[in-house]
Amino acid sequence: MTPRRRQAAPSTDRWLISYADFITLLFSFFVVLYAVAQGDHAKTRDVSESVKRAFGGRAAAAPAPAVPKPAPKIIPPPPVDELAPAYAHLKQQLQQEIADGKMQVGMDMRGIIISLHEGSFFPSGGDAIYPAAFDSLAKVAATIRDLPNAVRLEGHTDSVPIHNQRFRSNWDLSAARSIAVLIFLESRYGISSQRLAIAGYADNLPVAGNDSDEGRSKNRRVDIVIVGTGR
Repeated sequence: MTPRRRQAAPSTDRWLISYADFITLLFSFFVVLYAVAQGDHAKTRDVSESVKRAFGGRAAAAPAPAVPKPAPKIIPPPPVDELAPAYAHLKQQLQQEIADGKMQVGMDMRGIIISLHEGSFFPSGGDAIYPAAFDSLAKVAATIRDLPNAVRLEGHTDSVPIHNQRFRSNWDLSAARSIAVLIFLESRYGISSQRLAIAGYADNLPVAGNDSDEGRSKNRRVDIVIVGTGR
């Protein structure tokens, strides 16, 4: 009589196959993460191809690198509307000085700018205001006095160097002319010095070229800037 064959018992090690597959997938996942973190796109492609071959043609998708967003375009604010009435008043009050080329009145993002041309207000190389210019400055002072705004007095020169007994450079001259206008506004019209500030720019902010007499004449100026309250 043929003996009955003993039935083979089921293997208890089959879980190792699934575990090995899981470990392989987990290892591939971390390799891809490492390659992406390094930021080397060539290596990322190599690793991706290796993973693709390991999975039989199914490539693991790597996240695309983030594209930086362009900086938002800054749009400058409109002119200072609160100063529009004062600007119109000054244009009307100073229309003769403007027509004669003694002064220029404009408006930008800072506020109202009244430019005093050197030839009508100061001697060449000096900071003493001509007495004949007092009446024109009085019109500006009256408008400033009626406003609460801060005022900047900015001196400018041309590019021709200066060196005399009083001024060592164009820096000194531009600052001294700003101070002269400050003293005029404070002493004659009682405008508080706490509202006033001075600046000397020498030849660093020209409004015209310094290669002609006309251009240099436009650059020699003191700008009275009535600053908008939002600046």
